Amino acid sequence: MVELLETFIEDRNRIQPHHANNLGTAHGGNVLNWMDEAGAMSAMRFAGSPCVTAHINSVDFERPLEIGEIALVEAYAYEAGRTSVRVRVRAYGEDPLNGDREVTTESYFVFVAVNEDLRPVEVPELDVETEEGKRLQEMADE
Repeated sequence: MVELLETFIEDRNRIQPHHANNLGTAHGGNVLNWMDEAGAMSAMRFAGSPCVTAHINSVDFERPLEIGEIALVEAYAYEAGRTSVRVRVRAYGEDPLNGDREVTTESYFVFVAVNEDLRPVEVPELDVETEEGKRLQEMADE
């Protein structure tokens, strides 16, 4: 079994001009790419094998990320199937000077664990022992 908190990933990217559109905000595709990468890292940490994206629920862009802001992406596994893992992924806009953050984007991803032949393989059970893990799992189930 793998404990939920062991799957928690944080990734940061500073929004640069080459990430932005003509409005000076991050392209949604860049944000989605960062979310997919963090989600995959979380899924692989859980599964102990490579994972591929199988499904992305609706993606809610709540506010844009401005050039100079930091895109902080958090991901963690909150549920497991036989060969799949569900991962909650949230992006925040983080002020690089003081660390203040605000949710900008969120979604739920499903990844499938695969072997070297890209065939699905079984994943372990997800264990939720800590209060923080239980809180995160409850937040994902809302």
